[in-house]
Amino acid sequence: MNRLTLSLAASLAMLSAPTLVPAFGSVAFAAGAADSVTVVDPYVRQAPPGATTTGAFMVLKNGGTKDIKLVKADNPASKTTELHTHLNEGGVMKMRPVKDIEVKAKGETALKPGGLHVMLIDMKGPMKEGDMIPITLTFDDGSSKKVDAKVVKPTAAAMPMGGMGGHDMSQHKH
Repeated sequence: MNRLTLSLAASLAMLSAPTLVPAFGSVAFAAGAADSVTVVDPYVRQAPPGATTTGAFMVLKNGGTKDIKLVKADNPASKTTELHTHLNEGGVMKMRPVKDIEVKAKGETALKPGGLHVMLIDMKGPMKEGDMIPITLTFDDGSSKKVDAKVVKPTAAAMPMGGMGGHDMSQHKH
């Protein structure tokens, strides 16, 4: 019995040793890039009838002291989700995938029609105005943030993407 008591006391002492807590805590509880990002006004443009693609837009604000990169987005409403930009190639606006979207420390990056955006490709079904689409944003350190983006009807001011019509999508390999 005395041996068991000593063994238990030794085990408890080792588990509560202060040297183990900081070493474990610095790894397990490290804040990720997602913790420093605030997402403002996320929305998804309602796709016209028969369209299989649309875009998601928002402003990413980085309150942290390090530059971060959005490297991936995912959602349950489309089969494929990509990060995109618009480029003017010979007077023709073309959408192209990008590997990441940078958000500078203490800065912000706008994902907007005619510029950087999240592309929802091969929609699984129609979306109605007011639907909420959960989008998971993943950053370069592996951390992620889920945002709910409201489906809105396109407005004349937000028409540069034009419902995806008129854009060269031939470079897409899906």
